[in-house]
Amino acid sequence: MKTSRGLFLRTVLLAGACAIASIAWAGEYFEKDGAAIRGHDPVAYFKLGSPVKGSAEHRAEHKGSVFLFASKTNRDTFAADPDKYAPQYGGFCAYGMASGYKAATDPAAFTVASGKLYLNYNRDVQKQWSADVPGFVTKADQ
Repeated sequence: MKTSRGLFLRTVLLAGACAIASIAWAGEYFEKDGAAIRGHDPVAYFKLGSPVKGSAEHRAEHKGSVFLFASKTNRDTFAADPDKYAPQYGGFCAYGMASGYKAATDPAAFTVASGKLYLNYNRDVQKQWSADVPGFVTKADQ
Protein backbone atom coordinates (compact mmCIF):
# COMPACT_ATOMS: atom_id res chain seq x y z
CA MET A 1 0.00 0.00 0.00
CA LYS A 2 2.72 2.48 0.93
CA THR A 3 4.53 1.89 -2.35
CA SER A 4 1.53 2.57 -4.59
CA ARG A 5 0.56 5.66 -2.57
CA GLY A 6 4.14 6.99 -2.76
CA LEU A 7 4.27 6.35 -6.50
CA PHE A 8 0.93 8.12 -6.96
CA LEU A 9 2.14 11.18 -5.02
CA ARG A 10 5.41 11.34 -6.98
CA THR A 11 3.48 11.07 -10.26
CA VAL A 12 1.09 13.87 -9.28
CA LEU A 13 3.97 16.11 -8.17
CA LEU A 14 5.93 15.44 -11.36
CA ALA A 15 2.89 16.13 -13.55
CA GLY A 16 2.27 19.40 -11.70
CA ALA A 17 5.89 20.48 -12.06
CA CYS A 18 5.82 19.74 -15.79
CA ALA A 19 2.61 21.74 -16.23
CA ILE A 20 4.08 24.73 -14.39
CA ALA A 21 7.31 24.56 -16.38
CA SER A 22 5.44 24.48 -19.69
CA ILE A 23 3.52 27.62 -18.73
CA ALA A 24 6.56 29.65 -17.71
CA TRP A 25 9.18 28.42 -20.17
CA ALA A 26 7.64 27.44 -23.48
CA GLY A 27 10.41 29.43 -25.19
CA GLU A 28 13.24 31.62 -23.97
CA TYR A 29 10.88 34.22 -22.46
CA PHE A 30 8.61 34.03 -19.43
CA GLU A 31 5.18 33.18 -20.77
CA LYS A 32 1.77 33.18 -19.15
CA ASP A 33 -1.30 31.88 -20.96
CA GLY A 34 0.83 30.94 -23.97
CA ALA A 35 2.33 34.36 -24.65
CA ALA A 36 5.28 36.45 -23.53
CA ILE A 37 4.53 39.60 -21.49
CA ARG A 38 1.16 38.04 -20.61
CA GLY A 39 -0.01 38.86 -24.13
CA HIS A 40 1.00 42.52 -24.17
CA ASP A 41 2.53 44.24 -27.19
CA PRO A 42 6.26 44.88 -26.60
CA VAL A 43 6.44 47.59 -29.28
CA ALA A 44 3.67 49.61 -27.59
CA TYR A 45 5.90 50.20 -24.56
CA PHE A 46 8.28 52.11 -26.84
CA LYS A 47 5.70 53.85 -29.05
CA LEU A 48 3.03 54.69 -26.47
CA GLY A 49 4.88 54.39 -23.17
CA SER A 50 2.24 52.07 -21.78
CA PRO A 51 1.20 48.42 -21.84
CA VAL A 52 -1.30 47.49 -24.54
CA LYS A 53 -2.88 44.07 -24.84
CA GLY A 54 -1.98 42.30 -28.07
CA SER A 55 -4.16 40.16 -30.30
CA ALA A 56 -3.68 36.57 -31.43
CA GLU A 57 -4.40 37.91 -34.92
CA HIS A 58 -1.05 39.74 -34.84
CA ARG A 59 1.53 37.35 -33.47
CA ALA A 60 5.20 36.60 -33.97
CA GLU A 61 7.54 34.01 -32.59
CA HIS A 62 10.96 34.90 -31.25
CA LYS A 63 13.37 32.42 -29.68
CA GLY A 64 10.56 29.90 -29.27
CA SER A 65 8.20 32.31 -27.48
CA VAL A 66 5.00 33.81 -28.82
CA PHE A 67 4.56 37.59 -28.74
CA LEU A 68 1.23 39.29 -29.43
CA PHE A 69 0.74 42.74 -30.96
CA ALA A 70 -2.00 45.35 -31.08
CA SER A 71 -1.47 45.89 -34.82
CA LYS A 72 0.17 44.44 -37.91
CA THR A 73 2.48 47.47 -37.98
CA ASN A 74 3.76 46.72 -34.47
CA ARG A 75 4.22 43.05 -35.33
CA ASP A 76 6.24 43.96 -38.43
CA THR A 77 8.30 46.49 -36.44
CA PHE A 78 9.12 43.76 -33.91
CA ALA A 79 9.91 41.19 -36.60
CA ALA A 80 12.44 43.55 -38.18
CA ASP A 81 14.44 43.82 -34.91
CA PRO A 82 13.03 41.59 -32.15
CA ASP A 83 15.97 41.95 -29.77
CA LYS A 84 15.39 45.71 -29.71
CA TYR A 85 11.80 45.33 -28.45
CA ALA A 86 11.79 42.08 -26.49
CA PRO A 87 12.00 42.50 -22.71
CA GLN A 88 15.35 42.09 -21.03
CA TYR A 89 16.22 39.00 -18.94
CA GLY A 90 13.79 36.77 -20.79
CA GLY A 91 10.84 38.80 -19.55
CA PHE A 92 11.53 37.90 -15.94
CA CYS A 93 11.58 40.57 -13.22
CA ALA A 94 14.61 42.81 -13.74
CA TYR A 95 14.89 43.57 -10.01
CA GLY A 96 14.74 39.85 -9.24
CA MET A 97 17.49 39.17 -11.77
CA ALA A 98 19.63 41.87 -10.10
CA SER A 99 19.04 40.02 -6.82
CA GLY A 100 19.96 36.63 -8.30
CA TYR A 101 16.60 34.99 -8.94
CA LYS A 102 13.86 34.71 -11.57
CA ALA A 103 10.38 36.03 -10.81
CA ALA A 104 7.19 36.51 -12.82
CA THR A 105 6.23 39.97 -14.06
CA ASP A 106 3.27 42.31 -14.26
CA PRO A 107 3.01 44.04 -17.68
CA ALA A 108 1.97 47.29 -15.95
CA ALA A 109 5.20 47.36 -13.90
CA PHE A 110 7.71 48.38 -16.57
CA THR A 111 10.53 50.75 -17.39
CA VAL A 112 11.98 51.69 -20.76
CA ALA A 113 15.54 52.86 -20.14
CA SER A 114 18.42 53.30 -22.56
CA GLY A 115 16.25 51.87 -25.33
CA LYS A 116 15.46 48.62 -23.47
CA LEU A 117 12.31 47.22 -21.89
CA TYR A 118 12.53 46.05 -18.28
CA LEU A 119 9.64 44.36 -16.49
CA ASN A 120 9.11 43.98 -12.75
CA TYR A 121 7.11 41.69 -10.49
CA ASN A 122 4.69 44.45 -9.47
CA ARG A 123 4.56 48.23 -9.07
CA ASP A 124 6.04 48.15 -5.56
CA VAL A 125 9.09 46.28 -6.87
CA GLN A 126 9.19 48.69 -9.82
CA LYS A 127 9.55 51.60 -7.37
CA GLN A 128 12.57 49.87 -5.78
CA TRP A 129 14.00 49.18 -9.25
CA SER A 130 13.50 52.82 -10.29
CA ALA A 131 15.64 54.04 -7.39
CA ASP A 132 18.81 52.87 -9.18
CA VAL A 133 18.09 51.51 -12.66
CA PRO A 134 21.73 51.72 -13.90
CA GLY A 135 23.03 49.98 -10.76
CA PHE A 136 20.43 47.21 -10.92
CA VAL A 137 21.06 46.73 -14.67
CA THR A 138 24.76 46.23 -13.95
CA LYS A 139 23.95 43.62 -11.28
CA ALA A 140 21.35 41.85 -13.42
CA ASP A 141 23.66 41.73 -16.45
CA GLN A 142 26.21 39.82 -14.36
